[in-house]
Amino acid sequence: MEVITEHIKVSTKGNSEVVDITEKVAALLHQQKLKEGNATIFVVGSTASITTTEFEPGLRKDIPEMFERLAPSSSRYHHDDTWGDGNGHAHIRASFLGPSIVVPFSEGKMLLGTWQQIVIIDFDTRARHRDIVIQFMGK
Repeated sequence: MEVITEHIKVSTKGNSEVVDITEKVAALLHQQKLKEGNATIFVVGSTASITTTEFEPGLRKDIPEMFERLAPSSSRYHHDDTWGDGNGHAHIRASFLGPSIVVPFSEGKMLLGTWQQIVIIDFDTRARHRDIVIQFMGK
C-alpha cells in the first residue's frame, strides 16, 4: 500500500460559493501510478466543506439558499460575540458537511457517478485562498 499526499489551491468568493474541483483531483490521480484505492479530499480550515453534488446552475443557487435557511447569516452566534468576526454561521454550516470525503478509485479512475462532482463549499464571509489536501492510498 502506498500513500501519496498532494495539495491544490482554490480561490473562492466565500458566502456559500460552490466550486467544482473534480478535474483537479482527477488530474492529480492521473499523475500517480496507483490503480486501486481511495482518495481522501480534505479542506484545511473550519469555514468550508468538501462534498459531492451535481455541479449545475440550479443547485449552485439551491445549496446557498438551503444553508441560509439552516444557519441564517443574520442570526446571533456566540462565536461572533467571542471573536467579533461575523462568521459564526460559516462555522455552523461547515460543521454540517464536514471537511472531507473519501472517493474510491479503480483502474486509475475515480468511481464517481455521471452527475457527481467533487466540490468545495466556502461558507466564510469573504474571499479566501483554500488549501485542499488530497491523500491517495492504494496500489
